[in-house]
Amino acid sequence: MKLAKGNQRPGQTKEQTRLIAQGIQKGIEQYKKQHKAKSRELDKRLKTSLSKTDSANETDIREQVVIRQHWLPWVLLTLSWLCAGVYFYFN
Repeated sequence: MKLAKGNQRPGQTKEQTRLIAQGIQKGIEQYKKQHKAKSRELDKRLKTSLSKTDSANETDIREQVVIRQHWLPWVLLTLSWLCAGVYFYFN
């Protein structure tokens, strides 16, 4: 009602001002409904895209993980066993 009275023209009746106020209120309600609907739709899209990317990322991570061990510990282990074997063989 404040907006309608603020924009009231000279010679405008109270009934016309009331109708304008109702129109403004209805427009605000429609805007809020549309904004809520858009927000819900955006949330749905965001959730679906996140779930798709999460499952894709998990698959990619599982495929990309390759465990490689360094060769030095294996060489040292083999060398120590060979040395121990040679020592016990000759003693």
